[in-house]
Amino acid sequence: MDNRINEIRKQIRALRVSMLEAEAIMREQINRDDDCSFVAEEVLKMRVVMSFLVEERTRLGDHEPILVDRFIIPRRAPVAKPTVAKLAALRPVKRKLVPAENRAR
Repeated sequence: MDNRINEIRKQIRALRVSMLEAEAIMREQINRDDDCSFVAEEVLKMRVVMSFLVEERTRLGDHEPILVDRFIIPRRAPVAKPTVAKLAALRPVKRKLVPAENRAR
């Protein structure tokens, strides 16, 4: 039973990666204003296969999420918050007004 669940999970992972690649190809074709009907039909077929695999996996009692590395979108590194010293360096320098007769020439 566990062996069949592992096989299904591997198939789902591979199918997800294939779907992502097909969707990327389809987007490129759309951007070039090409006909993408063939790739779109293939994606729909992959979705049908995916739904059958998910149903079978659920029937076998597996409810854990399946993670795929390519689904995890890398985020930008968090921006470091400026410290008080950095903020002080960024502030404009306040200048004191001095009367004209007191100025050094």
